Amino acid sequence: MINVRIAQEADAQSLPDIEQSAGEAYREIAELAWIADDDNQTVERHRELIAKGTCWVAVEGDNRPVAFLSAEIQDDTLHIWELDVRLDRQRLGIGRALLENAIADARGRGLIALSLTTYRDVIWNAPFYQKLGFEMLDDAQAGERLRQALRREVEHGMPASRRCAMRLVLSET
Repeated sequence: MINVRIAQEADAQSLPDIEQSAGEAYREIAELAWIADDDNQTVERHRELIAKGTCWVAVEGDNRPVAFLSAEIQDDTLHIWELDVRLDRQRLGIGRALLENAIADARGRGLIALSLTTYRDVIWNAPFYQKLGFEMLDDAQAGERLRQALRREVEHGMPASRRCAMRLVLSET
């Protein structure tokens, strides 16, 4: 049984390991296999997002995280920085549960949207988010904040042609 809860400071230590495990899925894609060996968010960065109340974990019966979603409020939008599910727990609806929780939280805070950047052509990236109502944004729609995020990713080595910004506009109902 999986439960989603707000992350606690004690969870921060385990989140880089979850991110590392989730990254192993990229080994299936030759051009992106390097991601499996790339740096993860630091424990300190996780603590920062946990302190802001915008990080959630999915836990099993022992209350240990197997997945997390970290985000940050930017203007009137909840920006998702990372959504990772441990490799052995993927494709079980855990990522969806975390994302649905973040959407509900954003609505409860009166935010107007969620945003993120991701790979447009990796099945568990943009196509996954599209199933939940996110739309890919062109350069003009993305706005300066998301364009800057994409530029930083390209500087980090991510292929610009494969990256995209996405947004889910929250309805008032």
